[in-house]
Amino acid sequence: MAEIAVHDFLPLLATLRTTPEHSLWVTYDGDADVLYVNFRRPSEATDSELIDDDVIVRYDGDELAGFTVLHASRRGPNDEAQLLS
Repeated sequence: MAEIAVHDFLPLLATLRTTPEHSLWVTYDGDADVLYVNFRRPSEATDSELIDDDVIVRYDGDELAGFTVLHASRRGPNDEAQLLS
């Protein structure tokens, strides 16, 4: 049976409560080293902007649809806190 460190994911609960529609889909592409975070399915965006630290924020109209983190494996715990604030 596969094991997972469930306690590592529990801090996401506080963040999940603040997301649009209280939903979160996360996908990591190891070949491209990109993390995709979406707040709805399907994830459709009408606009996007590149912000500091190679993060692309995606919008659907005026609503936040998700964000993309480039060079994801280079991120550390302190980077995560900065991205979520």
